[in-house]
Amino acid sequence: MLPVRLSRASIVVALAMVLAPAAEAAKKKAEAPKTDLLKGERWVTVWTASVQGPYPVGNPSAQPVLSFAFPAPESGARDQTFRLILQPEIWGSKARLRFSNVFGTRPVSFDGIYVGLQQASATLFPNSNRQVMFGGRPNITIPPGESVWSDLVTLGFTGDQKTLTGRKLAVSFHLAGESGPMTWHAKALQTSYVSPPGSGSQGAAEDERPFPYTTASWFFLDAVDMMAPADTRVIVCFGDSITDGTASTMNGDDRWPNVLSRRLRAAGHRAVVLNAGIGGNQVAGPSDYSPQKPYAGGPSAGARVERDVLSLSGVNAVIWLEGINDFSKNGNASGETVQTRMKEIASRMRARQPGLKVFGATVVTALGSTSAAHGFPEQDEKRQALNQFIRTSGVFDGVVDFDSATIDPGTGGLKPEFVPESTTGGPGDKLHPNRAGYLAMGSAVDLDMVMGKSKDLRPSAQKK
Repeated sequence: MLPVRLSRASIVVALAMVLAPAAEAAKKKAEAPKTDLLKGERWVTVWTASVQGPYPVGNPSAQPVLSFAFPAPESGARDQTFRLILQPEIWGSKARLRFSNVFGTRPVSFDGIYVGLQQASATLFPNSNRQVMFGGRPNITIPPGESVWSDLVTLGFTGDQKTLTGRKLAVSFHLAGESGPMTWHAKALQTSYVSPPGSGSQGAAEDERPFPYTTASWFFLDAVDMMAPADTRVIVCFGDSITDGTASTMNGDDRWPNVLSRRLRAAGHRAVVLNAGIGGNQVAGPSDYSPQKPYAGGPSAGARVERDVLSLSGVNAVIWLEGINDFSKNGNASGETVQTRMKEIASRMRARQPGLKVFGATVVTALGSTSAAHGFPEQDEKRQALNQFIRTSGVFDGVVDFDSATIDPGTGGLKPEFVPESTTGGPGDKLHPNRAGYLAMGSAVDLDMVMGKSKDLRPSAQKK
């Protein structure tokens, strides 16, 4: 039974996690029931991780040694269980999960799939675990190149859903057999857990003992939906490592999209801010991307926009921050190429989803970066020209000026206080802002603009 009254804040959070008896397992298709729609609810994506791959191609941060968990990368996982930790933007009582084998080369089979409430580490709150089904079955095989949504699962968490804000889900699943090359998201900046190879199905366990190994990446899972009020606004932050959160605090949830999300919540807005960043991503390149020919920065913006933005549930707006990698020594793209591709992709987004607002974010300086591929004058010239295009072309419905929020006018580089990195410590690379820099970026976003409450900000002569 639940206590009648809660006393202090620390107890409030704990007791809000007290769990109701398990409801009978839902065996319905993963579609919104009509009864919920009549109540003014809809599916809303509350968490996402843009996939890339296959593992280990990518740019993880603070990654532990994974040779014990995955001895042979080409073989992937073998008869072992993942417990991925993730933070939903908002909470609902009903959820569904999307699993991806987009960059695999053979079918992958999952069973023993559960979703529970993280208490700490790999430990769950008692009785919080709920089994996840696919077409009424406890297992699913996903062909290479495809992804699959689960059935609806009713979560067993009681109390006011607002008390769950900031808590994290634990999604556990057993990889039956051998996976082969694994679809993943390299830079989670969140600790998740893996059981040893050959350890079998451990997802039903609510304690941490089956999960000795940690990872700073997410594997196979790329989206979670929950039923939410129909007026919930969904904003996707589409970009590269500076959206993905490089140099922010490990497990700190202080990337600029996190900061924006907390500001919107504090202002009383019902909004979800999703992070669709991939470290090293480009607007125009690479021209060819596949499991046989991967690239650390993932597929180009145009190649992934359908999956990573438009296929998500309830999307109303996009904030697009990208271009610095196109102008690096790895990208070598011309300014005209990037501008043309941005126009094309923005047009595709609007054609695919009329009414979608696409906001352009000015690109943060990399001048003087210690990274071998960044920091040279020609890159900065192209960056400044792209920022002028973003501000004045009329392609975007509004502008987020991250450049002004982070640049040191005296040097043209990042403000000195934004340089030392926050993930593991160190001097920083003068390319990726640290926690302080991301706080400044997240604070620079006009809340009324992204909530659709301000007028069209495009230059009138350029409006289409």
